[in-house]
Amino acid sequence: MTGKSFTVHEVLNRSFQRVSEGKEVAYDGYRRMTYRELVDSVEYMASALAVLGIQKGDRVVVCLPNWNEFMVIYFSLARLGAILVPCNPRYRTEELVYILENSKATAAFLMGEFGHIDIFTSHPSAGSSLKYIFTVRFQQKGYHSFADLIELGKRSPAVPSITIDAAEDVFAILYTSGTTGKPKGAMLTHQNVFYSANATIEAMKCTEDDVFLVAVPVFHVFGMVPSILSAVLCGARLVFMEQYKAEEALRLIEQEKVTIHHGVPTMFILELNHPNFSRYQLSSLRTGIIAAAPCPEEVVRKIRTQMGCDVVISYGLTETSATLTITGFDDSDSVRSETVGKAVPGAAVKVVDDNRQEVKPGEVGELACRSFGVMKGYYGMPEKTREVIDEEGWFYTGDLATIDENGYVRIVGRKKEMIIRGGYNIYPREIEEIFYKHPSVMEVAIIGLPDTVLGEISCAVIKLRPHCIEDEESMKAYLKGKVADYKVPDRIVFVEELPVTPSGKIKKVALREMMEEQLKSTLR
Repeated sequence: MTGKSFTVHEVLNRSFQRVSEGKEVAYDGYRRMTYRELVDSVEYMASALAVLGIQKGDRVVVCLPNWNEFMVIYFSLARLGAILVPCNPRYRTEELVYILENSKATAAFLMGEFGHIDIFTSHPSAGSSLKYIFTVRFQQKGYHSFADLIELGKRSPAVPSITIDAAEDVFAILYTSGTTGKPKGAMLTHQNVFYSANATIEAMKCTEDDVFLVAVPVFHVFGMVPSILSAVLCGARLVFMEQYKAEEALRLIEQEKVTIHHGVPTMFILELNHPNFSRYQLSSLRTGIIAAAPCPEEVVRKIRTQMGCDVVISYGLTETSATLTITGFDDSDSVRSETVGKAVPGAAVKVVDDNRQEVKPGEVGELACRSFGVMKGYYGMPEKTREVIDEEGWFYTGDLATIDENGYVRIVGRKKEMIIRGGYNIYPREIEEIFYKHPSVMEVAIIGLPDTVLGEISCAVIKLRPHCIEDEESMKAYLKGKVADYKVPDRIVFVEELPVTPSGKIKKVALREMMEEQLKSTLR
């Protein structure tokens, strides 16, 4: 990385000084907000929180959807040096209480829809560190609302300048989805997120003329960094979607002249397949990131030709502040569908064996990386941090990958998802990518199921496109000759829906439990 690293609040101020103050920064379907309004609201909110005693280092839970208010709070906490702890609004008691207890949060911003106040106030251990609950877009007696805080801030003294070390001070703690064990809070510094946001806009050649459609959730690293921070860093405009719906996305692209459309493959597939797709004018689209799952070559080609959107493929994790690798505009459709590109400038990647020794180009191993985007560590979990970050600063991702001689990274699957069938290794991603080329397949996941003879067998769980008819026989026939016989799934199950996380990733642990229950009478 070249040049200075800025704090998150400095990013906003620098862009504000560069763009016209009346320029729109965000539209969330509810109201439009200019850069001037955002900067003023951030100052008012920071003043109000300071008056109430929120200070540098305090953790603040923010449990909101893609609303303008989220962005105000995001930059206000950065202004104070307080730490943002974003939460999925759909989390229920156990998940919310765990994050509250683990982060030892001082305050929480909540919406009214899911009864979070009752959860936070009725659970005996939830309130031990919690001093304030703030309501957003609803009023409740005894609690300050977001609007109350803005009014309080207008009457309060301005917050003095607070010294924040971009490289050391934590901006946010994001809890990983916890596919194995309890969720871990990844501590991302101001430098981490600035570096990742900057790498994203350089790779995508973003300018203040761009309009970002934010269909991915803002409480996820994809929404927080390559979406919000990247857009503000280049002085662009954001269009938030509170809830993703394919036709609404198409309508907003036309109405708001969206140029950048980030998303998971499923979003683009739903848009391309929508019966009203051809009615919408999408000529404003320029590019966007596809991440979180493999994207078939056919889909990449259709996005580029039918939507006119020159999408790039990116790979990253919460622990790397999102963007670690990305494809380029010069890469072919096949490179974009089969790889996740090369490491962004300033990042180093390597593939290692079980002893953490680097393997030869093209060999499968665990992907490790070192970059300015790698988290500071897991909050309150030094042992877990040492398990994944070594003394030289290499972060071990848990993803299996190959790197070719040209530096292109190909993700093979999660280390923990590898299936060992009768002593043979099966990498789910390899089989999934072949299935995604089948014209009838909309979504697919390959999982391992217990087997007393082979140890594990593989099972393909498939969601078909509308009006398509396939069976186990036709799917196995499709794979024949494309992969070794032991890689052909032992079971093929068709489902209406696959369980997914808010960021669009298939929940393989939940899926495995479902399939074990559904197939238990036939498993040996």
